[in-house]
Amino acid sequence: MHSVFNFINHTNKVLALLNYLQSPLLFVARLYVAEIFFSSGLTKLTDWETTLYLFESEYAVPFLSSVVAAWLGTICEIILPVLLAIGIFTRAAALGLFFVNIVAVISLSEIALAALYLHYLWAVLFTGIIVTGGGFFSLDRLAQKYR
Repeated sequence: MHSVFNFINHTNKVLALLNYLQSPLLFVARLYVAEIFFSSGLTKLTDWETTLYLFESEYAVPFLSSVVAAWLGTICEIILPVLLAIGIFTRAAALGLFFVNIVAVISLSEIALAALYLHYLWAVLFTGIIVTGGGFFSLDRLAQKYR
């Protein structure tokens, strides 16, 4: 019986150490997905004619005209990743990018399996950020501290 309590005690200590990894891992996840979506937004801005063409011919965004979808997608991919990276309005930024990610998958008529799996990974990371917030390394936490 004593060995069971020792095992539980040691397990709790290991799990407590894992808590210290939560904020650094959230920070890395935020930077990872922010860089991906920000780069995509920059690509759209760099070649706007191609962006408009793709939204007219390749991306079938439901309920929006191709021009509105191109503008909205590009603006979201430029602004939301910056908010996510610095950790201000973190949950809202992650939620917005979660929906951008979903629309990207839905709007493509064909998507390679490897690309689809990346979108799944990003959705899981966004979900984790939405649920937990920005963590220790975020301006949200700093703002909360001074309320």
